[in-house]
This record gives sequence, structure tokens and C-alpha cells, in this order.
Amino acid sequence: VGRRSMCDNNNNNNKLLLPAFLEGTVVRGFGRGSALLGFPTANIPTDHYDTLLPKLPVGVYYGWTTLNNSKPIYKMAMSIGLNPYFHNEKKTIEIHILHKFPEDFYGTKLKAIAIGFIRPLANFSSLGELKEAISNDCVLAEAALESEEAKLLRDHAFLLGTAA
Repeated sequence: VGRRSMCDNNNNNNKLLLPAFLEGTVVRGFGRGSALLGFPTANIPTDHYDTLLPKLPVGVYYGWTTLNNSKPIYKMAMSIGLNPYFHNEKKTIEIHILHKFPEDFYGTKLKAIAIGFIRPLANFSSLGELKEAISNDCVLAEAALESEEAKLLRDHAFLLGTAA
């Protein structure tokens, strides 16, 4: 059964690991984000995160992202995990950029900073419930990223490729 939740920024397990810095070339996922769910995702390979992924709780996060080390800096909601509704067997990193793009951008370099945790992944009894939860995640991410604390990481050098 799906559940709605508020952003859980006080979860001590997550706070120790956040912000989490992620980068990779956008690859094709399962093809469900846009077509089936109406929430396109930019998927990045997980193979460079063998140390980080086991430590991060599976769930939905929010943060900032860029494409090709350049502005604009976009808000994002991100799923890390097995996506129980679809019975995935391998953890994925799926980033939903809170911006409408005119076309796909596979092969593009993406950088992301996950700065907060929204909710753990959950199974849902219907596709409609899953869509509602994702919509709610996006609303929560938008709101959380308006905070002054969140804005402090928006212009982090990592996102623009200028970190030392």
C-alpha cells in the first residue's frame, strides 16, 4: 500500500550521507518514466557507486542537477533503489528533473547533488497510486528546494565542473 509523507530531513541515517554527489552519462532506462508514468527520468549508471549505494537508504531524494557542467541548475527528485512496484532486481539511480525538455538527452553528462530525503520506496496497489506518490514527491521537492538551506548548495562548484 502506498503512503504519502513529508520530507524527512531529520532522519539521522540519511543526514550522515547527505549531500550525496552523483554524476554519470545519461543512459536508457526501462522506458517507463515518460511513457507509462508521465515523469521522464534521466538514468545514470550505478557501477561507480558500489560504496555509496549500499549506505544510502532506498528512497526518493531531492536536490540539484546540471547537464554538461553548465547552467541552468535544475531542481530534481531522484529515486534510488529497486522500485518495488516494478519488481526491479538491480538498484537504479533515476533522476526526474523538474523542468520540461523538448527532447531526450541520452549521452549527456549529468551531475546531481542529493541534499534531502523525501520518503522510503514503497510498493503501491495500482499504477494510479504510484503516479500520485510521484506527483506528491515532486511537489515536496519543489517546496524543499525553496528553503535557504537548500539554496546554499544550488551553486556548488561540483555541479558546474569547477570543484577542485
